[in-house]
Amino acid sequence: MRILIVEDERSLREGLTDLLAAAGHEVVAHENGKPAADCGTREAFDLVLLDLMLPDIDGIEVCRRLRKARPALPILMLTARGSEDDKVAGLEAGADDYLTKPFAVRELLARIDALGRRAAATPADPEVVEADGCVLDLGRLTARRGDETASLTPREAGILRWLHRQQARAVPRSELLERVWGSSGELQTRTVDMTIANLRQKIERDPAEPRIVITVTGVGYTWGEGS
Repeated sequence: MRILIVEDERSLREGLTDLLAAAGHEVVAHENGKPAADCGTREAFDLVLLDLMLPDIDGIEVCRRLRKARPALPILMLTARGSEDDKVAGLEAGADDYLTKPFAVRELLARIDALGRRAAATPADPEVVEADGCVLDLGRLTARRGDETASLTPREAGILRWLHRQQARAVPRSELLERVWGSSGELQTRTVDMTIANLRQKIERDPAEPRIVITVTGVGYTWGEGS
């Protein structure tokens, strides 16, 4: 894969570059957010490793710019902050996943491989689904309700695709982690809840009373009756 690294800490940036190059990836590295955002919107990449704290513009703003220009580009955010607010902010800006520093090399490589597999997969499911008056284009990563259109992250589209496929049953959070994140236990199920909370803001008439992605207490989520 061709990977863009955005990390201001020199030792970590160089270490990640060497690690990923040794794993067979082509790597472009930047220490500042603005040139990295310009590079990521101008050139083609398969994945971005993005630090939250940068010296010029922060990782949240870089993520927004990249997501706007390239809706399908997988973004893995790296952060020294482990608070839920920071994680939610990253997901809301369009990040597909996050990893808290310090992290294990094996976990980083596993997350990268999982994101790469999801991006490369060609789904057999319908790419356009209408649910409760919202047109979900899972190929173009958009959700349109009336005159308003919101961008979906690849992770959000993956959740919708899997729930739509499993319409007749409740899907456990652990299954969503495995099927959408490619994780078999490294991530917490709270990650699913945060991503779906953000997704509902984009697709539901009233996120407090969802009709498309429904919570099944004690289990997980299911595709709603509003479809």
